[in-house]
Amino acid sequence: MLEFVLKKIFGTKHEKDIKQLRPLIEEISALEPDISKLNDEELRAKTEEFRSRVKEREKEFGEEIKGLRKELSSAVSPKEKAKIKVRLKDARNRVLENILPEAFAVVREAGKRTINMRHFDVQLMGGIILHQGKNAEMATGEGKTLVATLNAYLNGLTGEGVHIITVNDYLARRDTEWMGSIYDFLGLSVGCIQHDKSFLFDLSRSETGKWEMDKVGSGIYLRPVSRQEAYQADITYGTNNEFGFDYLRDNMAIRIQDRVQRKLNYAIVDEVDCILIDEARTPLIISGPAEESTDKYIIVERQVILRLQGKKVTEEEEREAKKTGVDLEKDYDYIADEKAGTIKLTEQGIANSEKILNVEDIYAPPGEWAHHITQGLRAKEFFRRDHHYMVKDGQVIIVDEFTGRLMPGRRWSEGLHQAIEAKENVEIARENQTLATITFQNYFRMYDKLAGMTGTAATEAGEFNEIYKLDVVVIPTNKPLIRYQWPDVIYKTEEEKFKAAVEEITKLHKEGRPVLVGTVSIEKSEYLSSLLRKKGIPHEVLNAKNHEREAHIIAKAGQRGSVTISTNMAGRGTDIVLGEGIARMGGLHVLGTERHEARRVDNQLRGRSGRQGDPGSSRFYLSLQDDLMRLFGSDRISFIMDKLHIPSDQPIEHALVTRAITTAQKRVEQRNFEIRKHLLEYDDVMEKQRDYIYRRRREILEKEDQSQTIKEWMEGILDSALDTHILEKAHPEDWDIEGLNRELGQIFPIALRKEDIDLSRITREDLKKILWDAILKAYQEKEERISPEGMRALERDIMLHIVDSRWKDHLYNLDHLKEGIGLRGYGQRDPLLEYKRESFDYFTKLCEAIPQEGIALLFKVRLPGEAREREAPAKRHFVHQRYSTYDMAEAKGEVRQPDIKGEPEAKPLPFKRRGKKIGRNEPCPCGSGKKYKHCCGK
Repeated sequence: MLEFVLKKIFGTKHEKDIKQLRPLIEEISALEPDISKLNDEELRAKTEEFRSRVKEREKEFGEEIKGLRKELSSAVSPKEKAKIKVRLKDARNRVLENILPEAFAVVREAGKRTINMRHFDVQLMGGIILHQGKNAEMATGEGKTLVATLNAYLNGLTGEGVHIITVNDYLARRDTEWMGSIYDFLGLSVGCIQHDKSFLFDLSRSETGKWEMDKVGSGIYLRPVSRQEAYQADITYGTNNEFGFDYLRDNMAIRIQDRVQRKLNYAIVDEVDCILIDEARTPLIISGPAEESTDKYIIVERQVILRLQGKKVTEEEEREAKKTGVDLEKDYDYIADEKAGTIKLTEQGIANSEKILNVEDIYAPPGEWAHHITQGLRAKEFFRRDHHYMVKDGQVIIVDEFTGRLMPGRRWSEGLHQAIEAKENVEIARENQTLATITFQNYFRMYDKLAGMTGTAATEAGEFNEIYKLDVVVIPTNKPLIRYQWPDVIYKTEEEKFKAAVEEITKLHKEGRPVLVGTVSIEKSEYLSSLLRKKGIPHEVLNAKNHEREAHIIAKAGQRGSVTISTNMAGRGTDIVLGEGIARMGGLHVLGTERHEARRVDNQLRGRSGRQGDPGSSRFYLSLQDDLMRLFGSDRISFIMDKLHIPSDQPIEHALVTRAITTAQKRVEQRNFEIRKHLLEYDDVMEKQRDYIYRRRREILEKEDQSQTIKEWMEGILDSALDTHILEKAHPEDWDIEGLNRELGQIFPIALRKEDIDLSRITREDLKKILWDAILKAYQEKEERISPEGMRALERDIMLHIVDSRWKDHLYNLDHLKEGIGLRGYGQRDPLLEYKRESFDYFTKLCEAIPQEGIALLFKVRLPGEAREREAPAKRHFVHQRYSTYDMAEAKGEVRQPDIKGEPEAKPLPFKRRGKKIGRNEPCPCGSGKKYKHCCGK
């Protein structure tokens, strides 16, 4: 009540934000008459004028921006980086702020002349908010695609690139062809990144050389180009997945010319809540096949899973069992908690599994049998065909739960995908090992400036601010929203719910009103379609099975009498145009058949009707058997309905029910936020390590001569060996010359005999000089044998090979560490702190092993034409396919190898610490700013 009164008196934050924008909107509008008088050439010339003014402003703020970039590169903690990025964003915005009014006025005029669309004042507001690096919440149908042209053009003038991120390839391609005409008219280049190809917008490909709306989507305006060319464009459209995967692939490239992305400058994220919130639960992973056999998945599926008896339990059952002391595990082999998505094998289940498999202990290290059984049971109990995945062409393909679209190439991790393949009796792909990974949160936080737009962001404003430091501003609609939102109707059973939904669809179809029916899965859309066929109602079905007809189906969805059943595919980025006379009949009616976990997805579906002042209506039909209600809140309502003897075919509308639904959705949203936050906390640990490795890789690629680094590595190895075997205060007679020889001999082609040195006169420094001279001589002799150019190329290739292979092993270790780290909580230890400490230990060993392994390989490798002192072959794998310099031979189905001969492979050296031990009161090297004893040293 108090909050309501304060808002009435002082206004809301969003109202204040909009009030501050109005003078700038008036300034832009005041320029429109003069700008409209310019001819086409004069309007185009404005771009070069703006670029010149931007360069002058960059000189003014250049030193400040350069200093902030330097601070950012040396910052370690995410909080410190976030603060510097805010200052950097403000400095960069000041470079452009003096030309913003005129630039926006120019884009508005270009829109009128090219695609016959004029930016409304509210769209100008959205453009300003996006330029400021904030999220603009704009109601569905308010033209967010057009809004992005304003700030994309303004920021594109710097020449540093603007990325516009969409939720799917179709929208990226459509928006490139649609809005590309504006940018092209004003002299800015436009690229488009797709899953397997890339394009530049090219108007000359059209026969007429002119832009036509009815040809948008045909591909006629898109010229195929290389991925580098598409990224070099002033503005580049693409999906979040493609931008993220290209970043990972760039950091696996073996030549500098193979990298495609340039610096991550400015990102405008369309449907920002979907990309930065919903999809943030799943990290991007590039993986390769691991060595493990897939036989165990088949054995478990065919021999174990089918014979185990389980019980699904609800939250209410668990609470009741604790009160009454009932043992839920009795007579069952496993307990399936659908809400948490977990499987627990009972003592009976463990014993039965061991008997079936004829093994003593399914948990015996490495615990593969228990892991395979658990994943097989998860596949059986929690993952449904045509809901969570589809089987197409003998492959299991994931269906995106938020968009309803197929995600080819994406796989569930930790063996779950293989377990589902075994369940569906299709070919089982080998289990994958992570080669590169990053979360969407950490990828998008790397941009100098980030902004987003969506119709539903305000409910997640707290998370946007906490994770991305993004403020949310609600933009008013251009015309009043007149869509009528009918109250939800709730039935006891799903059967009665669908029966009532079909009756309403039939009634509206007879009236001639178009109906869009939203379902949560392919399975439900096809079931509802079968019910309508029985009634003789003509309709279209839009789901992942027929996505290629999407544009055709959506184009007819607003016509008289049309009925369209769709999964969440029609929930975002689609504009349903009403046919003639439909507005007088009440507009498009949206009928939802189930509430989604997130309220935002429901609102997106409602938003398909009543766009731009059109009439429309919406209603949700629900049942207590729906997944959301069943898992998160139907028990009390079902109990009341039973007590009151309410028939299953009688709908209920009550405040209690509405509150229960809202509460259930809030609980799920909070749970999902915790999952995303948990994922980010773990990825933040890896982020520092990934940043170090990727920076090191870039340095290797960008600098052709790595000889100085190689010499530093060699000296470091020598110092470490001396510290171990030649103690500073020890008498020369007590020196461990034999141990020193053994350690150095495994890396360098040198040997020091005790009888060759005078121990009575030699000092430790003398010994180091003798050894260093011998190492340098061996290094120079090798360079002479293969030429300086060949030596530089060999050094780069070896450095990349060692960095990549050790990083891959490190990711493998972290994957296994994460799998079991949660169990540390039972020992009263914080799993996250344990993960930080152990991952830091792993990374320390990685950093110490890279120089040792790299130098050892450098001296052992023999290139064609190089004199061979020993003929014993010792083949080593190179993960990179490279170069004509080497005599490359194809290994059996594996990676290519150089023809290498040399000494037999030495045993790996034991781990030895280099440098001083970290004191408990010293700053933690992880960069947290805390003392070591309070951070990774716990």
